[in-house]
Amino acid sequence: MLINPEVKVFQPSNILDSVSTASLSQDIDTALKSGVKQMLIDLQGVTFIDSSGLGGLVSSFKSVRSSGGNISLCSINEQPRMLLEITGIDQVFDIYPSQQEFAQNFAPST
Repeated sequence: MLINPEVKVFQPSNILDSVSTASLSQDIDTALKSGVKQMLIDLQGVTFIDSSGLGGLVSSFKSVRSSGGNISLCSINEQPRMLLEITGIDQVFDIYPSQQEFAQNFAPST
């Protein structure tokens, strides 16, 4: 789904651990360097997030924010949602039920 050319969507799958989070973080850094300021991580394909995956999400959040960007999450499955709620990270990220919901709330920069 193409949301908006200003938004870069990432869709990790399976388990978000140290290996997959390192790859995701590298992709996010590449997007930042290319000038992308609005990012969405679609977690629909993620069934489990471990502590290093959680740390990677927080690190990416800080990196994007410090560069003047925004990073949101959507389509979160049960285990990842529980982890985000227990740790309070769900209060840090903007979270949407789906890419479509995100698109409806996205205001492009002018």
